[in-house]
Amino acid sequence: MRWVGHVARMGEKRGVYRVLLGKPVGKRPLGRPRRRWLDNIRTDLQEVGCGYVNWIGLAQDIDRWRTFVSAVMNLRVSVKCGEFLD
Repeated sequence: MRWVGHVARMGEKRGVYRVLLGKPVGKRPLGRPRRRWLDNIRTDLQEVGCGYVNWIGLAQDIDRWRTFVSAVMNLRVSVKCGEFLD
């Protein structure tokens, strides 16, 4: 989660940012779609009850992002996602 915040602050022109948020081009093989990093991030946020959080916007403020990540990573503490959206 800390790395994702770092990448979100990089900007759209950086290659890592495009890989994180980009969609693959071309044909895909049969079967279920492959999971992207973005899908994994959304799944992680939904598991802790923060699936609706605009994490890219939140990551722009590094202090709020650090607080959010430490709260999310500590699974013993109940997280109230509304605290981070003020």
